[in-house]
Amino acid sequence: LLLLLQAGKAALRTLIFAAAAMVLSLLIGFLLGFPAATSWWEESTFLPKSVTTLLYGGTRLFITLMRSVHELLWAVLFLSAFGFNTLSAVIAISIPYGGTLAKIFSEMIDEAPRNASRALRMAGGSGVQVFSFGLLPRALPDMMAYAFYRFECAVRSSAILGFFGYQTLGYFIQASFDNVHFAEVWTYLYTLFFLILLLDVWSGSLRKRFLAYE
Repeated sequence: LLLLLQAGKAALRTLIFAAAAMVLSLLIGFLLGFPAATSWWEESTFLPKSVTTLLYGGTRLFITLMRSVHELLWAVLFLSAFGFNTLSAVIAISIPYGGTLAKIFSEMIDEAPRNASRALRMAGGSGVQVFSFGLLPRALPDMMAYAFYRFECAVRSSAILGFFGYQTLGYFIQASFDNVHFAEVWTYLYTLFFLILLLDVWSGSLRKRFLAYE
């Protein structure tokens, strides 16, 4: 019973780490995903072509740098720079995840159906209105579905950060393995498995709701 209680607490910490990281990742993904989409510059700005090309290229380069380094390497860098604290772990996950979300969000926006945006443009809508009400709503369900998937990935990354000393599921897996308590190792692994399974069922039901309102 004590082992199950400890596994439950570790699962909760793992979930909290992942949720905090995803909130920051989503913020980064939306802030950088719009300027990384060609349709953003086509629909919602009157800046000169040379300026928009520079901003677009700079944003794409920045998000490429963010996601090119794995979260474990970011964790090593932040732990070395700022010491052992929760914020370092959250940011270590958020940087590559935010870059990945920004890239995928921008591509989903660019690939969204254009029939509604064309109708708004023909009706005299401004560039911002065309993007905000004609293009973005068509991409939003796919963006949210992908965000749910990345949240499941963040849970796994949060568990792995336990090997650095954070008391997530990975921490207890390593401690039990080092002490040759293999039954406890399997208990924590099963806990991680069921946590991911529950998240998958929950995200699947939410995705169905988004598709229903699309």
